[in-house]
Amino acid sequence: MNHEVVMKAQVKTEIQKLKEEKNAVILAHYYAPDEVQEIADYVGDSFYLAKIAKKSAADILVFCGVSFMGESAKILNPEKKVLMPDFTADCPMAHMVAAGKIEEMRSKYEDLAVVCYINSTAELKAKSDVCVTSSNAVSIVKSLPNQNIFFIPDKNLGSFVAASVPEKNIILNDGYCPIHAAISACEVKEEMQKHPNALVLTHPECEADILALSDYIGSTAGIIAYAAESACEEFIICTEDGVEFKLVSDNPAKKFYFPKKRPCCTDMKRNTLENLLHVLKTEENEVIVGDDRRAAALVPLDRMLELAR
Repeated sequence: MNHEVVMKAQVKTEIQKLKEEKNAVILAHYYAPDEVQEIADYVGDSFYLAKIAKKSAADILVFCGVSFMGESAKILNPEKKVLMPDFTADCPMAHMVAAGKIEEMRSKYEDLAVVCYINSTAELKAKSDVCVTSSNAVSIVKSLPNQNIFFIPDKNLGSFVAASVPEKNIILNDGYCPIHAAISACEVKEEMQKHPNALVLTHPECEADILALSDYIGSTAGIIAYAAESACEEFIICTEDGVEFKLVSDNPAKKFYFPKKRPCCTDMKRNTLENLLHVLKTEENEVIVGDDRRAAALVPLDRMLELAR
């Protein structure tokens, strides 16, 4: 056994020990590194992890994701200590709403609901009416009484919702996920030519030309469930490549392909075992959300959890 493997095993053992001593749970997004998903107590997409955080009896939540996820966990659990393995892990899209844009839309449109993708800062959530995730955005928007919907921050998920709920007037923002937006239709078509029997499974944060090539469009959890339930044996995956760990673990006999330039979020990959161990030891990188902002941001998050039951 080489030195690196021994060291990793020691780190994992120490993480487990500290977790039990401190009554901590580890939450990891599907895009986190494989070894972090492997040791986490709960692995899932944003919606699943938000629900778990709300129900957890732990004293400490260690969130292996990006900053908006840690903020959401703290907003839902003000009495708990929320830690992040790397405070610099961020989501560019979470900030992609111009200052004053929400107020401008509220003054321009009557009967307006500001629908905020959970991939957003606490500041944006605090100005919104309801939060959504990629797994529940369509159903929640359908359920709202408002005719006019300002969907922030992701234009691609917003466009997907608009196509799915044509009876509503969906006003789009111009934000986007750089990782999903960079997936090339040419590269997806190349994979389709190489693997003609493969189904294309796509996250709705992708551009419209990728969605048009897809056999299934859904959240990360939806993609995982579809692959497991499908009789098909081969799949082309159009989302961040961290999902491969769960797909292969659950379906060892099936084959999964990614575009040539694999979609990889370097921010998510900052959640290493070593960083995880460090925050468990030191309890550094604690997520703090001010009381006023937390109270305001809690309203749309709670409304999401209520509407998505």
